[in-house]
Amino acid sequence: MQDTSKSKPTNLIAGATGDWEVVIGMEVHAQVASASKLFSGASTEFGGEPNSYVSLVDAAMPGMLPVINEACIAQAIRTGLGLKAEVNLSSVFDRKNYFYPDLPQGYQISQYKQPVVGEGEIEIEVDGETKRVGIERLHLEQDAGKSIHDQSPDYTFVDLNRSGVALMEIVSKPDMRSAREAQAYVTKLRTILRYLGTCDGDMEKGNLRADVNVSVRKPGAPLGTRCEIKNVNSIRFIGQAIEVEARRQIDIIEDGGTIDQETRLFDSAKGETRSMRSKEEAHDYRYFPDPDLLPLELEQSYVDDLARDLPELPDAKRARFVADYGLSAYDAGVLVAERENADYFEAVAKGRDGKVAAEPRDGKLVANWVINELFGRLNKEAKDIEHSPVSAKQLGGLVDLIATGVISGKIAKDLFEILWTEGGDPAAIVEARGMKQVTDTGAIEKAVDDIIAANPDKVEQVKAKPTMLGWFVGQVMKGTGGKANPAAVNEILKKKLGI
Repeated sequence: MQDTSKSKPTNLIAGATGDWEVVIGMEVHAQVASASKLFSGASTEFGGEPNSYVSLVDAAMPGMLPVINEACIAQAIRTGLGLKAEVNLSSVFDRKNYFYPDLPQGYQISQYKQPVVGEGEIEIEVDGETKRVGIERLHLEQDAGKSIHDQSPDYTFVDLNRSGVALMEIVSKPDMRSAREAQAYVTKLRTILRYLGTCDGDMEKGNLRADVNVSVRKPGAPLGTRCEIKNVNSIRFIGQAIEVEARRQIDIIEDGGTIDQETRLFDSAKGETRSMRSKEEAHDYRYFPDPDLLPLELEQSYVDDLARDLPELPDAKRARFVADYGLSAYDAGVLVAERENADYFEAVAKGRDGKVAAEPRDGKLVANWVINELFGRLNKEAKDIEHSPVSAKQLGGLVDLIATGVISGKIAKDLFEILWTEGGDPAAIVEARGMKQVTDTGAIEKAVDDIIAANPDKVEQVKAKPTMLGWFVGQVMKGTGGKANPAAVNEILKKKLGI
């Protein structure tokens, strides 16, 4: 990897001999969203009985030839377009030779010098600072099977269900300089893949996992020797693994030692990385073009057709939410982090009949309710937006009642609780349960007069200290069951008390 970062060193790590800079590159393996495998028609379904989704090609039976799955090619190209990357109209599948029990062929069909997607970039944001991380390449390859070691002390079992599943290996340039930047990169990449529908990003199932390359150097010095931390399957662990590995390397160098280029594993329970094997170079794998597969030749018109069908991606959607709905960049970023969340917000915000052409609702008010009330409750109950008890139509109805002054913000929270636990139509619930806000100034004036008459000592105090007005507001709201219009209460109190 070449060092392409243009930024000045930041996020330095203090050592005994001065500051150190960590340099991070990443190889993310993303399982292609496809019903069948890269070179066979076997299912990619997760969780089947061991060896139940294995074709003769996947098991490397003699004479069985691979056939490229066009859907996987399309998904790789769509991903490349989403990463603002160059799509190569000519690419080659190679054999990457190594021997392992869960690799039946004794080689992996992958891509090396001529991948399907070339250089691109991802824009990340950390602490309000925007940074571009370069993409070196995206290539397709088949996954290996799985070795199972924990079912018997005497045997290792092999499950080939994953053998031949299509993976996109997305290789970054070594542009990241902190664990937080690396976490932001994987988070953003996962979001883009999910928007495109090219990978579900489920890290718990292993559908998205990262090999993290870490080295350290003095600021401005040449790149140091890197170690690869293999198969890290959570964003939290990626951050922990980088911090642990960077400190390990710094300690070794400062003690007079040298770093061995090797592959390591991260043990999250012990908070350490440990050596797995020496790091192979490309020549160790003896790459050569797979003789069973012709070069992949694409027409530009095919790529253009795929480009036209791409969905609106997170950065564009975020900019539009800021422009169209008047949201802050932060709120827009929260909403677009997951496509389903953004779709829910927009379904509420677009208008009372749910159509783009309709009068839109107050975007800031909608965002406040979606982010603070809805997301807060979903997180508390470990639900996702697809299983929200409150639909976009119901929340839109609630927002309309606030906007038209039928209910106050406090009543709205009570109404939200009813919608969450019981469901129903917001307007009908408010009508049936007498939850409408009191806007009759006569009724509010009577409540204010009663509170003033009952608290002459407080009246004298508030005249000397106007900040006590909040106490009177609270008493009036309490006396009206929280139904009085707060703005009207404030206005009438100020007039009556001469504030």
